Amino acid sequence: MTASPVVRDAVGNGAGVTAAVPGNAPIGPLVAARALVAAMTDRPTGSVSPSVYETARLVSDAPWLTGHAERLRYLLAAQRPDGAWGAPGTYALVPTVSAVEALLRSRRAEWPHPAEVGWAAVRGLAALRVQLLVADEPVPDMPGVDLIVPALLDRISALLAGDGESAEPAASMPLPMPRGMTRRRAEAVGALLAAGRPVPQKLWHAFEVLDESARAGAAVRPVSGAVGASPAATAAWLGDPGRPGADPAALGYLTWAAGEQDGPVPCTTPITVFERAWVLASLARVGAAGDVPGHVISELAAAVGPAGAATSPGLPTDADTTAVALYALARLGRPVPPDSLLAFDTGAHFCTWRGEDGTSVTTNAHVLEALGWQTRHAPAHPYAEAARRVAGWLVAAQLPDGSWTDRWHASAFYATASVAVSLAGYAPAAGPAIDRAIDWVLATQRTDGSWGRWGGTDEETAYALHVLLGTGRPVRPVVGAAVRRALAFLDDDRSSAATATPLWHDKDLYHPVLIVRAAVLSALQLARFAGHPAE
Repeated sequence: MTASPVVRDAVGNGAGVTAAVPGNAPIGPLVAARALVAAMTDRPTGSVSPSVYETARLVSDAPWLTGHAERLRYLLAAQRPDGAWGAPGTYALVPTVSAVEALLRSRRAEWPHPAEVGWAAVRGLAALRVQLLVADEPVPDMPGVDLIVPALLDRISALLAGDGESAEPAASMPLPMPRGMTRRRAEAVGALLAAGRPVPQKLWHAFEVLDESARAGAAVRPVSGAVGASPAATAAWLGDPGRPGADPAALGYLTWAAGEQDGPVPCTTPITVFERAWVLASLARVGAAGDVPGHVISELAAAVGPAGAATSPGLPTDADTTAVALYALARLGRPVPPDSLLAFDTGAHFCTWRGEDGTSVTTNAHVLEALGWQTRHAPAHPYAEAARRVAGWLVAAQLPDGSWTDRWHASAFYATASVAVSLAGYAPAAGPAIDRAIDWVLATQRTDGSWGRWGGTDEETAYALHVLLGTGRPVRPVVGAAVRRALAFLDDDRSSAATATPLWHDKDLYHPVLIVRAAVLSALQLARFAGHPAE
């Protein structure tokens, strides 16, 4: 019997794996996990999907960068039949506004098929107007969205106003702000920069949409060649690469980022610490993190400094990455004291980063796991009170239907799994909340056995299985039936493209490939523990 499609996909479509399994026996989650760790170490900068938003910023701001034609082709190929880009609803706004601005700017550039670019721009602009005028839901809480949207709407309006030959019949109509969004934050940042104040580090990631006066800010400097770990931000900071004094490290970073996927680029790269923390935590939680190279563990431990860990060099340290790294290290036998989390404690909950505008239940769920492990192994630890407080805050944040939602992921299944699993491990009194989450998961399974916000995905189905099987609650018959249907869905031979739906929040939605594969593999391991091995 050969490996199931989901296991083949989880280790990279089976490349180089079947030969390691004697007698063509089924590839179990533990064998696949070893292959996944090997894939992670073979590509230490991380594996993440390209971004329409970020790629369009390079088309607009860095047409000189190698891979420009491939980036244009990517934008044209990614355009939806309705003219927009990205996920359904208002999730389409950021990628669409970025792609439209880039294509409008590119219509006069050298290109084998200029009419194709012009027509895509017109269709995109029409879709954008529809989004802005009739959208009945607020714009998702994405990093920098209240800076990105106003800035790019202004640039589109300027391009249309200066184009006397525009094919857009309503070119003179102003582009309205989307529902629920104002220019308040953009104006406050503009005033900050006009006063000569330095650009706060948390804004470096969206440097490409700041006022041009900020682009010469002496306080902004690349880290490992990148500004804010973002190709778009780095290109905006660099400007003309041929000018005297242009930073060669920044140019090197952009050339590398563009070459990683032959033109298109992700929002954040590299994601080494983020990817390793999440992959190893997922696998270790279910006992599937064997054979992790010692240098990988040591490098992850070294990434947690006195101020915590950052997702990528040049980004601020954050409680989420710090907590997941701490938990993974503890489960791998290299516990690091969680003192670095102290700076993120607000007294009620933990913020993702200092100065955060909102709150995150998944960050606090991960904090609970990091602190909970420490207090379990050292009951007198001073973080015991903080762990209890965070657990209470998480229970209070549960929605009436039994789910949780979060600002870092488009799917409630990710948030619900993160919170339910952490409560199950480190909040003994949270059983009723976990049972409500299980009921919600059972009620939302699709007829094909999957779970998903917009359609069934392997990722969201895995999170649902974590809630059903990874929380230690009594397994009712209805749960067993739901698990069997879910495993049949995961075993279905679907294309990898169809199962790689971007759901994670950055400036655009993205898909962290190996992190999602680890979530699926750990779900399969849970199913095996429960007596439901994937065939």
